[in-house]
Amino acid sequence: MRTSEVVEGYLAHVADVRRLSPATVRAYRADLADLVRAVGDGDITRIEVDDLREWQWQATKAGQAKATAARRASTVRGMFAWAAEKGLVEADPSQRMVSPKRGRTLPTVATAEALDGVLSDAASAAGTGDAIALRDHAVLEALYGSGARVSEICGLDLHDVDHERRTLRLRGKGDKERVVPFGLPAEHALQAYLVRGRPVLVARRQAALHEVHGGEEKPQPRGLPAKGDERAVFLGAKGARLGARAVHTLVSRTVAPRVGAEVLGPHALRHSAATHLLDGGADLRAVQEILGHASLGTTQIYTH
Repeated sequence: MRTSEVVEGYLAHVADVRRLSPATVRAYRADLADLVRAVGDGDITRIEVDDLREWQWQATKAGQAKATAARRASTVRGMFAWAAEKGLVEADPSQRMVSPKRGRTLPTVATAEALDGVLSDAASAAGTGDAIALRDHAVLEALYGSGARVSEICGLDLHDVDHERRTLRLRGKGDKERVVPFGLPAEHALQAYLVRGRPVLVARRQAALHEVHGGEEKPQPRGLPAKGDERAVFLGAKGARLGARAVHTLVSRTVAPRVGAEVLGPHALRHSAATHLLDGGADLRAVQEILGHASLGTTQIYTH
């Protein structure tokens, strides 16, 4: 069987059976597509360990980071293990690959004072009543107040928010669900957005649908809201579900200058939330559950 056919089978397996996140599947696809380009799209049984080592070496010469190299090696091992289980290969050349040890780096964390400034500025902007400013304030408060991943915040539906208990039901990696608490500042920001901001964005969605389809729900042209977006908590300027890229831009624009970084992603707020929880005396196991880490060792990095 051609290598590209095995790749597609494996990607379908990790997406449909293992239920890995779309972002993880995209990373696997990129890794394996690069492998196919390097070794050719011949019979997968002809791939030998020397081919895999040459692929690794070329990436190393190009300046690939150790963490990326380790992930790519893990991806290839996973594919060959699956192929062997399915009887598509007899020998697994990936077993003799050498993975570089990942250098553990400490995550970027904003100080509590810096984030107080960011959130105060966002609250002031939201005070004007602008729908986007109300949304941005709520997004920042929700990210920091819950320690959620950006994909989890963007994936929130209205029924996932329990205002009485002040909890969010998040869908994390592997489609696993967990319920996490959030504080009063996030609750106030969410309520303000849901009452005064979100209805404006919903109206924009309805106007866009009416203009293009005469008000009927049909397959949407690119850039317009998709069916199901009406359930989303956070909406974009056109009423579609807010995307991770827009949140990345928001955090980079508002938080990065406060911590002296040129570019900063939403994960920095997650790192900051975890660190500040531990600083405040929270139990490590509790923080692990809030973050949704499978391993306590992953959470322990915040103790440093």
